[in-house]
Amino acid sequence: MLLRRGKQQLPDHIEIETETKAVRIRLRANPRAQRYLLRLPADRSGPVLTVPKGGDVSRAERFARQHIDWLIERLQDRPAHVAFGPGDRVPLRGEDHIILRTGKLRGLVTTGFSEDGEPALLVPGADDHIPRKVTSWLKNEARKDLDARANYHAGRIGKKIAAISIRDTKSRWGSCASNGRLSFSWRLILAPSEILDYVAAHEVAHLKEMNHSNRFWRLCEQLAPQTPSARRWLKENGLYLHGFG
Repeated sequence: MLLRRGKQQLPDHIEIETETKAVRIRLRANPRAQRYLLRLPADRSGPVLTVPKGGDVSRAERFARQHIDWLIERLQDRPAHVAFGPGDRVPLRGEDHIILRTGKLRGLVTTGFSEDGEPALLVPGADDHIPRKVTSWLKNEARKDLDARANYHAGRIGKKIAAISIRDTKSRWGSCASNGRLSFSWRLILAPSEILDYVAAHEVAHLKEMNHSNRFWRLCEQLAPQTPSARRWLKENGLYLHGFG
């Protein structure tokens, strides 16, 4: 498969040989980009190299080789994927919980404790159904928390929320549409509560300031004084949260 780029054509990927393995990197042509950019998407689909207007495969390969050590280090540092199976540990509102079978075929996911006193998610059903049940339960918990915090902050600034949706977003934690609809990542339920609260406040602030101006950030900090520390936390731990589910 080839990617068209004006008169130039790019392959859909390149492979960079290292001493231990070949690293496959997808190429993405972007005529609006000003420079080459190598990144690791949170969805674990593999490295992507953005090729700017006027770029070509030779320069893309040269750029990739210059940054291959950084890329391999990042790939190695990625946390292991946690599929929500029995015995896995998942953070709920920032506190680790072990996933345990209840032994029952029916029932709801509940919180409790293991025999050792460790916080636990108690899940009924067959083992192959547990990941789906845990994911659905976490999404419902995320909705409850985000509904509560977003509506609380909206009330403080005299705004109404048209609707709130919970999604599996990869590139952002939340968004606010011009019609007042808010959208959030369900993985916020994995983070400490003050982080979820910040993201709720951030999107609610956009109901009044649909921008990232100084006025917006002042409003955001009025609603959530932890804004600076929460932004740092998400930058440092966002990749970790995307390793679940």
